[in-house]
Amino acid sequence: MRSDIFRIAEYARSQGLITALATNGTLVTDDCAAAIAKAGIHRVSVSIDGADALSHDGFRRFPGAFEAAWIGIERIKAEGIPFQVNTTVTKGNIGQLSEILDLAVTKGASALHLFLLVPTGCGKEIAEDEMIDPIEYERVLNWIYDRSKDAPIALKATCAPHYARIKQHRARIEGTSTGTSDKASLDTMTKGCLAGSGVCFVSSCGEVYPCGYLPVSAGNIREDDIESIWNNSEVFKLLRDPNKLKGKCGRCGYRVICMGCRARAYGCSGDFLAEEPFCVYEPSRKDMR
Repeated sequence: MRSDIFRIAEYARSQGLITALATNGTLVTDDCAAAIAKAGIHRVSVSIDGADALSHDGFRRFPGAFEAAWIGIERIKAEGIPFQVNTTVTKGNIGQLSEILDLAVTKGASALHLFLLVPTGCGKEIAEDEMIDPIEYERVLNWIYDRSKDAPIALKATCAPHYARIKQHRARIEGTSTGTSDKASLDTMTKGCLAGSGVCFVSSCGEVYPCGYLPVSAGNIREDDIESIWNNSEVFKLLRDPNKLKGKCGRCGYRVICMGCRARAYGCSGDFLAEEPFCVYEPSRKDMR
């Protein structure tokens, strides 16, 4: 959609930033793949939302999307660019996660990132039909924890901050390390929700949001510089204080490492500080710390 996307990527790379590109893969021609490589993009993520054409094309509502995505991936691989598979977990593919992981491994992906649907933006349009319930959500996160121990590629839960709680809780029970690396990478989960504290999103109009799924503006780069917005925005200050969280999130002993999905809270209640609506964990008094 932007003719200058590779120039932007080249500039970001020249400033020392780790630069990644997300695509559905269907428009990656040979020339496009070459331009991605020339821009120095570190990794490309391609959305694969099913283990076969029937499930992927059904979700994407575009016949042939599955085959076209994998053709795009082969062009990316031919340029020597690492790629990862991004999968949005839905009612339609929740039974295919093991198959999707096997497919990603077989095709040579560097990682599989599983996204838990956030009911904002276009996600709101499909939430009623596709969003899994909180109990299934918990089951998926425990599946990710179990498979991350034996999978030959990196597994990451995205837009699923209470995975941090599951990792810490289960590692404590099992007497093992949480596996969190001191060195950040494209697959590292440093804590739960990073909106406004570890990430921000700048729209094409210059609006600065806490993340791409939380449409609450913290300022505009056409009116103020990004450093000032990042350091001084009241929205960001609220999101950086776990003691501002409401409901059971405010009482939870895991709130510092989890924070709950602020975008999901906003999408379901209109309040980005409200409790995470898709977490089944019930904090107790002894849990407060």
